[in-house]
Amino acid sequence: MKHHFTTCFILLLILTVPNRSLFSEKDEYLSLNEKAIALCQQGKYQEAIPISKRVLSIAEKKFGLDHPDTATSLNNLAVLYNDQGRYAEAEPLYKRALKIREKALGPDHPDTVTSLNNLANLYKSQGRYAEAEPLFKRSLNINENALGPDHPDTATSLDNLAALYHDQGKYDKAEPLYKRALKIREKALGPDHPSIAGSLNNLAELYRKQGKYANAEPLYKRALDIYENALGPDHPDTGRLLENLALIYYNTGRCDDAEPLFKRALKIKEKALGPDHFDIATSLNNLALLYHSQDMYSKAEPLYKRALKIYEKALGSNHPYVASSLSNLAALYYNQGKYTEAEPLLKRALKIYEKALGPDHPNVATFLENMSFLYKKLNRNAEAEQCLKRAQEIRSKQKK
Repeated sequence: MKHHFTTCFILLLILTVPNRSLFSEKDEYLSLNEKAIALCQQGKYQEAIPISKRVLSIAEKKFGLDHPDTATSLNNLAVLYNDQGRYAEAEPLYKRALKIREKALGPDHPDTVTSLNNLANLYKSQGRYAEAEPLFKRSLNINENALGPDHPDTATSLDNLAALYHDQGKYDKAEPLYKRALKIREKALGPDHPSIAGSLNNLAELYRKQGKYANAEPLYKRALDIYENALGPDHPDTGRLLENLALIYYNTGRCDDAEPLFKRALKIKEKALGPDHFDIATSLNNLALLYHSQDMYSKAEPLYKRALKIYEKALGSNHPYVASSLSNLAALYYNQGKYTEAEPLLKRALKIYEKALGPDHPNVATFLENMSFLYKKLNRNAEAEQCLKRAQEIRSKQKK
């Protein structure tokens, strides 16, 4: 049964802040907006949503349905839904925000670019790559024309388009874009700026996915060195780089080198973010997978369970990360021959992915394949064949 480590990319979804000069210090709209953004940054999405809904209601009444600050409120609520995997609720809000910004601010305004990127990222998350690509390309074109080919924001647009190709396994298209983004940032910001570390991380991850570990490792190490010097050894971004370097060690069979890095990353995040932040679940999941791969099932199980609990609390019970967590726990039981315990977890995970990503997403195919393996172990061959057939149909659609 397949299971994978969770890795980190540059954040593509952007919360935007209204112009403070337009408001009094005690304005309810501003104070609630700032509270919602703070909760989002803490990973408390479910607490932030009702506040963001209130902010949107105030904005619509205070400024009108087509005002840029109403678009800001729409965007921020959409980001929260997106982060919880509630894509169907996020999409119309992103579209409405984009339409307002295009009309009120113009097609080349930075806030319009933000809306394009957020909507494109929504499509990317759902595997709707053909819809995402023209939006990312338009964003890149706007930034190149408005800001110049060597502006850091142009580098961000390059990264976003590269990440789209990366997700599709089009590594030959992604690599030159990542490299150009890195070159732009090095020239504009200097070799030791934290943004350089982000570019290095993306390029390294591209190499890791292709099994080019010797190419990836020095990039991860340089990125880690930048973060430790610029942000400090206890910053969450330093922790994320530690995890990605640990992945290289894991992928090359150096589990003894990987374990202390995963543990250090977990400790950094718990101290900086608190024990219930959703990013803690990523670290728990990674450490559990390390133990899982070494058949240390008793060490892995409580970590998987804690990660699942955090994801459910922070992101809601129907988020794709919850599905991934369920899948990993199911894989643990599968590898121990506990097939009846694995089945309900995989079924629930499959249902989440079908609802969040659509019935033809590649991840749905992966889950169907895993269900097929499980049913074969349970001697339920007809169900196994049915799952495998549907998975093959999805794979065929993806190739077209």
